Amino acid sequence: MSVLVKQEIPDLDETLDLYASVGWVSYTEDPDLLMEALRNSTYVLSARNDAGTLVGLARVISDNCTIAYIQDILVLPQAHRTGVGTALMEEIKKRSKHIRQLVLLTDSDHAQRSFYEAHGMTEVHDVEPQPLRSFVRLL
Repeated sequence: MSVLVKQEIPDLDETLDLYASVGWVSYTEDPDLLMEALRNSTYVLSARNDAGTLVGLARVISDNCTIAYIQDILVLPQAHRTGVGTALMEEIKKRSKHIRQLVLLTDSDHAQRSFYEAHGMTEVHDVEPQPLRSFVRLL
């Protein structure tokens, strides 16, 4: 699949459809809040196929010096394993190559671990020479 990645906040309907397609319904319950979160992000990347359909999205929050946090990276389920996620990650890595820490939280799915490791990321407890701890508070 050919994919075009660009900095763009997609319109509300296609954003809601993409988030719903991956089951992230906590985001879709308050569409105004989701769109405000996208607008307040450092940048949002959209991935579109040749027909212009939104097939992926990444959202990054950063100080643009020491840390960049990948808040969301999602790909339409029927576009999994077609290079969409890789295209989004490559653009994030390009934009953050000068930043010391690139961080994200994700669930424990084995395929996700493999995907992020393939992109040079290390699960926090595997960091060498000393493992790290991460903490989170979810409301």
